[in-house]
Amino acid sequence: MRLLEEGQIIRDTYEVERFLGEGAFAEVYRVKHRFLGRQAMKVFKRVGMSLDDINDMLGEAVLLSRIGHPNIVRVFDANVTESKRGVCGYFTMENVPGGSLDKFWHSHGVHLVPIETTLDLMKQVCRGIAQAHRENPPIIHRDIKPQNILVGYEADGLRARASDFGLAKKVNPLTLLATAAGTLSFKPPEVFTQQKSDSCAGDVWAIGTTLYLLLTDKLPFPLPPNATWDAPDLFDGSFPPPSEINPDANKALDRIVLKALEKRPEARYATAKELLDALEHWKPATSESASAATFVSSEASKTVLGEQSPANERSAESRVERAFQAKQAGRLSEAADLMEEAFNKSQKLRSKYANQVKLWRCGISM
Repeated sequence: MRLLEEGQIIRDTYEVERFLGEGAFAEVYRVKHRFLGRQAMKVFKRVGMSLDDINDMLGEAVLLSRIGHPNIVRVFDANVTESKRGVCGYFTMENVPGGSLDKFWHSHGVHLVPIETTLDLMKQVCRGIAQAHRENPPIIHRDIKPQNILVGYEADGLRARASDFGLAKKVNPLTLLATAAGTLSFKPPEVFTQQKSDSCAGDVWAIGTTLYLLLTDKLPFPLPPNATWDAPDLFDGSFPPPSEINPDANKALDRIVLKALEKRPEARYATAKELLDALEHWKPATSESASAATFVSSEASKTVLGEQSPANERSAESRVERAFQAKQAGRLSEAADLMEEAFNKSQKLRSKYANQVKLWRCGISM
């Protein structure tokens, strides 16, 4: 039983529009603020908490509101509400219709994401995480992965935002380490052998793993389904550099990716800012090569993050039709939202209508 219902009014301010998804600790809904438009509401599943418990649960919202960066999801409000199961805490944040990076990646089907797009998005992620790493003491995310990176169109193009800081933690100011937590496939080798080993360099590993995935459609170290925290041999062997899989990568980019994925944390980029600096200085190869936008991945489909629901062309076309209806009615923001939802259901729509969405985000009706 879900905590909230469609049409429910929260604190005379928010109307629940629809359920978006859930994790172990919370459900996420799209809501409409009576004055400010659409937002996403994260509602914690645990009910009947004391005020101190609620304050602890809303720590993520407090953290995000304090960091404040264009590439970190913005938080607008935090409070409590009555649900079907009792009083629970919630906070509201940016609604990103395009959804998470894994959906964006899946929407390219058997084709690799264009390398310019990959580098642009990953540099944005680095900028956001670098801001957290600059805090004193540094804040580490501890669960960077495509599902926790939101991607949507703005007036000037795609914008990536790091989200889901629920596991984020201030590191020990003396050791710059924290107790390991997060998703195994994106965790560095040291967390499998040391209890307190999460660090800024661990976040760099997760960003590097995500970058490698976008460049190759593969994970550098795919973990078996039964992998556990006490399996130190998971990182034996090596992986092919991106340039052996992606014709638009080059040796210089290989060196950056390989340094981000160094097995020894002291050999890795120490912070997201150091990785960002390296990516900012990278230049594509000058010789002509096949475009990754049309290069077919060696994977039959993008399955390394699990099976994705098959594209629903009818549902996608329905959203496109509703988007143009909203556009005709002058509701350009709603039109852009609907079109971004359609992109994730049919890969051909992104290239066809992406520029249209950018114009609508600018307030231009074309």
